[in-house]
Amino acid sequence: MISSLPRPRAAFAAVAVVAAWSAWQPHDAATWWLEALPAVLGLPLVWLLWGRFPWTRLAAWAMALHAIILLIGAHYTYALTPLGFWLQDFFDFSRNHYDRIGHLAQGFFPALLAREVLSRRTPLRGGWLAFLATCFCLAFSALYELIEWWTALALGSGADAFLATQGDPWDTQWDMFLALCGALLAQLTLTPAHNRQLATLQAARY
Repeated sequence: MISSLPRPRAAFAAVAVVAAWSAWQPHDAATWWLEALPAVLGLPLVWLLWGRFPWTRLAAWAMALHAIILLIGAHYTYALTPLGFWLQDFFDFSRNHYDRIGHLAQGFFPALLAREVLSRRTPLRGGWLAFLATCFCLAFSALYELIEWWTALALGSGADAFLATQGDPWDTQWDMFLALCGALLAQLTLTPAHNRQLATLQAARY
């Protein structure tokens, strides 16, 4: 039966290890909570509800990798992440672009999750499925930008590390554009593998 499908323990264990490291002496505790909260709340919820709604292994690892990206950014703050500085030096960028990686991931990984839910709960297939999965990612990205705005209004300069704009007046537009690129890239590259795993998951129901 589908409810007996095993949880991807390696994926969840990897997130647990990174979460423990991330929470240990982060650069800014308040920013850590703002950045890490989706991973800290989301992954345990997925684990608890696995018996009612198991995911494909591709979707489970998508959640795990997205959580790891969030937790790394939460530990250092996005503007101070070492990987971003390495990329800045290597490519001679004008700023730390780790937040760009985060927003590309914000489209890439949720696209697979939206696609999976829509595939399993609706009759959507083909172009409409891809279109609505992409729309979900854009809506999710826009909601995140609104949360950043509300946080800035509430905390003032205390939200600077969370916003990670680094003086870029087009940061919000870049964030949403990269989420769009990520959503399209995920579906262009992973749809065949995802469809195979969805078929296997469906077969396990019988």
